[in-house]
Amino acid sequence: MGSMNEAEAFLSHNFTHIVIGGGTAGLVVASRLSEDPSITVGVLEAGPAALDEPRINVPGRLGETLFTEYDWQFETTPQPGLGGRTLPWNRGKVLGGSSAMNFMMWCRGNKGDYDAWEKLGNKGWDWDGLLPYFKKSETFQVPTREYQEKHQAHYDQDYHGTSGPLHTIYSAEYGASSQYWHETLENLGVESNRSHMSGSSVGAWTALTAVDPTTQKRCYSAPAYYLPVSHRENLELLTNATVRNVILEKGKGSDEYIARGVRFVHASKEYTVNVSGEVILSAGTVQSPQLLELSGIGNPDILGAAGIEPLVANSNVGENLQEHMQTMIIYELDPSILTPEALRSDPLLAAAADEQYETSKSGPRTAVGYSAAYLPFSQYTTREEISRLASHLSSTTHASKTKPATQNDARLRDQILSSRFSSPSPSGQIEFLFDVSNYSPFFKSEPGKRYGTMMQMLQYPFSVGSIHIPASSSAERPTNSDDKPVINPRYYEGAGGEVDFLTMTAAQKFGHKICETLPLKNIIVKRVFPPLPDNVAECEAEEEESWEDWVKDTTLTDWHPVGTCAMGGDEGIKGGVVDERLRVYGVRGLRVCDASVMPLQIAAHLQATVYAIGEKGADMIREDWVGRGGG
Repeated sequence: MGSMNEAEAFLSHNFTHIVIGGGTAGLVVASRLSEDPSITVGVLEAGPAALDEPRINVPGRLGETLFTEYDWQFETTPQPGLGGRTLPWNRGKVLGGSSAMNFMMWCRGNKGDYDAWEKLGNKGWDWDGLLPYFKKSETFQVPTREYQEKHQAHYDQDYHGTSGPLHTIYSAEYGASSQYWHETLENLGVESNRSHMSGSSVGAWTALTAVDPTTQKRCYSAPAYYLPVSHRENLELLTNATVRNVILEKGKGSDEYIARGVRFVHASKEYTVNVSGEVILSAGTVQSPQLLELSGIGNPDILGAAGIEPLVANSNVGENLQEHMQTMIIYELDPSILTPEALRSDPLLAAAADEQYETSKSGPRTAVGYSAAYLPFSQYTTREEISRLASHLSSTTHASKTKPATQNDARLRDQILSSRFSSPSPSGQIEFLFDVSNYSPFFKSEPGKRYGTMMQMLQYPFSVGSIHIPASSSAERPTNSDDKPVINPRYYEGAGGEVDFLTMTAAQKFGHKICETLPLKNIIVKRVFPPLPDNVAECEAEEEESWEDWVKDTTLTDWHPVGTCAMGGDEGIKGGVVDERLRVYGVRGLRVCDASVMPLQIAAHLQATVYAIGEKGADMIREDWVGRGGG
């Protein structure tokens, strides 16, 4: 008799808990649950383990895994608000998920962002309820006094963790533009934020990055949460395992469904793994709703069209999609400036950078430091634009008031978003960030020239979209997890989308103004995309220039989707997919724990918040396990 294959070895264990998705939150949950010896955890991950992959590990090679074997390479439907364009949606298909391919920026949203979650009725999910979990996930490397002064690396130690699995540092090296950022913004009336991790991200600040200070490698969920505890006998991982669905059965003498196991495919063969405790879905904002629907949980019309038997009706599954969106203005830079793009195009420069990185853990391969500015609408626009926005907000608020009582959650959401434009505690509507390299897919770099990108990123979108499974291609074959989900963000659509469009259009003018302000202007040769008109003086063009068509034609995803399995709060199943303990409505033994549970978008890059969700979710699961006599 031959030896067991990987899947059979995995199935030889009696699991109390199965985690679907070995990504950012999933590995947090698996690691923390396996601290309890009475729990046996199995993790199913669709991608491979790539712990030695330099394109992932070397910070300065960020972006090189996009559109590769480590990327799901999703795509949106054609977007009317973007002139009918489709957008690529990159998501991590590798152990560690998108934390293995993001740009490593480490920050948190505003206190009000999380307090709004609790305002919707999700008790314990406010800033005070999440702060302990932000700190639990992190080990913050305190910079030297000299470093702090050189890079304006300000912080408040009370808001940072000292013993968590994730290392966060101020980058060893910064791009050439970073040294000018704070002074440039100050010349525009924007103050530096000396404690941007303590509940307000408004202002200019130098960002932390998720990098190990000793090895100078990317620090992400696989090496941080999984690898140090992978020897535990009660923790098993199976990679390259594509989940088909969660197996639901009715309890004896009950109409309530219970999660009993998971069907998955490994090496082209289908298997079933049983579970005695719970199934935790951590497949992310795109695939958590997909797998719920494939399991019979969702809108009956969508399920029926896919050939899936509806078991638990909930039309909120896959809805409430909220995504940061961005635009990229490109500038030609002084030719002496070294950029990541230059390393990719010049083998000699790349070889020298690689040698420096390998021998001293320094140089351009460690240069992933960012400086950003989160600004309220009133700080980067004109009185005329504020007046136009107020008119749009009024119509959006009126539209919310006319929504039926069954959409109370949506009405409150719109009211919260509208209030952020007039709140006495300002929130950063737009993130402005300049980095040395051409990141735009719409502008082709000329050989030998150096470029920089001014990014404008919308933080609080009114545009709300959806992610669902597609209809089946034939009556004989129901939709399955090999069929890519239908991603429809509805960018700039409806009354709320008009607010987003106006906000973004105004942001372009200020982004260009930043690049026309000293001292940042000293390293800039000229703007090349969109190009300035040749026959109009630059100062005049700035006043007359219209950005509307350009915004519509070049808006991109910022890779921060949330909300498709949102916490329902006070509305319960009428307003969401999971309760405040992340339990799926209408099913016992099934939870969702990832960015999809966020009911409202935040003003921040997501990873720090997703780690905190994983930490908090794991605590809840362990508490309930002990409560039922499991521990």
